[in-house]
Amino acid sequence: MATPFWYNAALALIKPLYKSKIKKRAESTEQFQQECLERFGPFQPVKNRQAIWFHVVSVGETNAAQPLIEHYLKAGHPVLVTNTTKTGQARAKSLFLKAPYLDLFQAVYLPADQKPLVRQFFSLYQPKLLALVETELWPNLIDQAQHFQVPCLLINARLSEKSAKGYAKVKGLTRGMLQNLQQLLAQDLATQQRFIALGMPSERTRVVGNIKFDIRAPEDFVEQAVQLQQTWQLAHRKIITLASTHAPEEQQLLTALKPYFAEHPELLCIVIPRHPERFDEVAVQVQKLQLNMQRRSLAEVIQLDTQVYLADSMGEMWLWYALSQACYVGGSLNEPGGGHNILEPIALNVPTVLGKNYFNFQTIVDEFVQADAVKVVEDAEPAAAVLMTLLEDTEQANTLNQAAQKIMQLNTGSLAKHIQVIDAYL
Repeated sequence: MATPFWYNAALALIKPLYKSKIKKRAESTEQFQQECLERFGPFQPVKNRQAIWFHVVSVGETNAAQPLIEHYLKAGHPVLVTNTTKTGQARAKSLFLKAPYLDLFQAVYLPADQKPLVRQFFSLYQPKLLALVETELWPNLIDQAQHFQVPCLLINARLSEKSAKGYAKVKGLTRGMLQNLQQLLAQDLATQQRFIALGMPSERTRVVGNIKFDIRAPEDFVEQAVQLQQTWQLAHRKIITLASTHAPEEQQLLTALKPYFAEHPELLCIVIPRHPERFDEVAVQVQKLQLNMQRRSLAEVIQLDTQVYLADSMGEMWLWYALSQACYVGGSLNEPGGGHNILEPIALNVPTVLGKNYFNFQTIVDEFVQADAVKVVEDAEPAAAVLMTLLEDTEQANTLNQAAQKIMQLNTGSLAKHIQVIDAYL
């Protein structure tokens, strides 16, 4: 079923706005031109045709797909990853664009969803299969997959009630997309039912759990953390990470932590803002609080008197978690918030604290909350107090970790189910 005229007309109208948005967030003319080249053509030279193509929006979806991508690369399959965000692409490249996968792996931006562009992309790359991760549905992308006879699967699918209502407003468009999917692998029963209600044929859906629980920390980051501990003399430091933070979380949390810095000279706080365009803004906030700071982007090392280390780099989240003894996962104290993935620090046995606004990860976080496996706080002051308690009270930290690991073990197995379905199409 072809995509409706109104959809393609709307895309043509917003194209100039989209380009200006790319220009606004680009750090240089070169970066702007590169992104435009990947989104609007002519596209990047093809490394491998007949690759398994994973489309992952941003960092969260890239992390979710990580064990799957790794599985196919290790098996010798070429893999193409497309992203929608700069941070997502940086994460994909940091994980896979290195030995031994250099010749097998390629990451580029997803082209804008205009039929001629998407058609050109399919002709050029000739993928073996297209796996869309979580909720990433693009009408022309799915339409052209069918046109080129490329099996198209929606994997690790999740759909909130709010998103389902949004899709229901354009029911004809949604139904057409869903009927062109070969398989839909849902994280939970509620997601499966919402997709069926929107028009997905029920016989092509399965509930296979959430692949995020099968996450493993990349060994090279863990090894790098061990090296940095020695090189930067961190053995006697008490290290907290504030990860994936949004405004005004950094300012609020560091203000709440300030009295603890005075009492504990061994305390070190690694701050990782979620969005690269805010790095300088956060640096200014740290300076205003008169805390000793070093920055990753300036290749500065942690000194004995460093209180805040601004990890203003891309794709190194695993490294900072591996150095931590407790962490706060951001995007959960700001308004409206929504939260970020708590499974990465938990995979590394790092006791985890987050704010109350975690609706983007509701089902995952709720399971940990019920088992007393994470700490949820109302605002910045209790967050600082709980983080300090976890640093000081090893027994409490261990109890939290043990409860979290039990939940991780209970939920693993989705990866194997995904592989079984994907292999049937290869």
